[in-house]
Amino acid sequence: MAQLKILDLSFNRLNGSLPTNYDALQSLEKMYLTWNMFTGPIPDWFNQRSYRYELDLSYNNFTSEAKCRDTLNLFKSTRGGNYSKPVECLSACSEERYSVHINCGGPEATIGNTIYEADDEPGGAAKYAFKREDWQTSTSGHFWDVPASLDNYIAQNKSMLRMDNSVLYTNARLTPLSLTYHVPCLVNGNYTIKLHFAEIVMRDNRSYYSLGRPIFDVYIQDIVVLKDFDIVKAAGGVDEVYIHNYTANVTNGALEIRLHWAGKGTTMSPKKGIYGPLISAIDVESDFKPPDKGRRKRFIVAGAVVLPLFLIIILLSTLWWKGYLRGRKSRDRELVGLDLLTGIFTFRQIKAATNDFDPVNKLGEGGFGCVYKGVLSDGTQIAVKQLSAKSKQGNREFVNEIGMISALQHPNLVRLYGCCIEGKQLLLVYEYMENNSLAHVLFGTKEIQATKLEWRTRQRICGIHGTGICIIWLLNLQGRCIQLWCCSIGNCLWDEQRQI
Repeated sequence: MAQLKILDLSFNRLNGSLPTNYDALQSLEKMYLTWNMFTGPIPDWFNQRSYRYELDLSYNNFTSEAKCRDTLNLFKSTRGGNYSKPVECLSACSEERYSVHINCGGPEATIGNTIYEADDEPGGAAKYAFKREDWQTSTSGHFWDVPASLDNYIAQNKSMLRMDNSVLYTNARLTPLSLTYHVPCLVNGNYTIKLHFAEIVMRDNRSYYSLGRPIFDVYIQDIVVLKDFDIVKAAGGVDEVYIHNYTANVTNGALEIRLHWAGKGTTMSPKKGIYGPLISAIDVESDFKPPDKGRRKRFIVAGAVVLPLFLIIILLSTLWWKGYLRGRKSRDRELVGLDLLTGIFTFRQIKAATNDFDPVNKLGEGGFGCVYKGVLSDGTQIAVKQLSAKSKQGNREFVNEIGMISALQHPNLVRLYGCCIEGKQLLLVYEYMENNSLAHVLFGTKEIQATKLEWRTRQRICGIHGTGICIIWLLNLQGRCIQLWCCSIGNCLWDEQRQI
């Protein structure tokens, strides 16, 4: 084993794991393990071998990846366990494609409006050309008893070809065992595939070159489309063209075309090593019409312009509907000029102060609406009176209350800090009275009623230092007509010093 240079165990359905070291295979230069059932991780010594070693691990069930390189064929090598990829070493698709055209084994060529991409990269016994984005090739097979040469994997015609589009048939991709074209980045759907063949190696003269008969199978999407295929027989002679059409369905964005030699045909004629699959060109065209790129770009540009405008219109409409935009401009005429009479608060300030009108902060409810306790950003405690939609008090009453209270100044009148007018939101911001109302003290819970009101305090409430003098003051204002209603103990508020 120490002197072993070539090891070929392909197509034997072997399973299990590979050894973790290669101490007994120090002289090994070529190893072909394609089409087996090996599992487990790919040993590190595969990564440690240089580029001059040919190693073929394609079509196995390994559960780990290896470093990608041209002479290590990893095509469909990891199809088992938690680590599973359809095809290894591929980069992400930059765009979806609807067609692919390949001049197999030859340079780039233009036929009419169709450009055939070059496929003239040298082949190999374990070659995996994965660096292209649009399509990749996997080559398996060693030409036995023939001096190693990369040129063996590209056939070249030596005579003059008289068929149409001869540039596609001057060269051909050749392999002794298996040749796979993998086309990713396709849009899912049906595709018409044209496989171009022309026998340019065998001859039909009286020499021994006419004795060769390469026979192989062709698979598309793992379906046999050509069985025991003989190019000369199908085309009606050498240097003649045969094009096979087939419709394939792409469901996972990828197409696979595989040519496989199954051991049939000649292997020694016209000379050693000349056998196996051969193909001249490949056409892949979608059966559905691809979108017009120019039109698509126009749609993208239009969408990029229209969509933001549409979103802006929706946003502005929503803000207008909620009243954030029409709050100051569409308010009724009765509300204009209130900012000259009192301070103005924003609705955002009020929401922040009352914790979004948290029910916990609700102090009470009257004919005007609900009253909430709040705390401004500077720590000032406030009482917020919110006009209810069900309230019978309208804008005029709202204006009157602001105008009257802002004009009246008395020690026993609650101070008005300001108001908020945004959209349908009408709010009054008052000085907060710490100890609630007189009714709260007299008729509240037993614990609150336990608070004794001395006669001196009661006298202060009703007498010249309290509510009474305030009412008299209001009734005797010169030049003003003040109507007092609902002068109940519920509207007599106490501050923190228990002053009315």
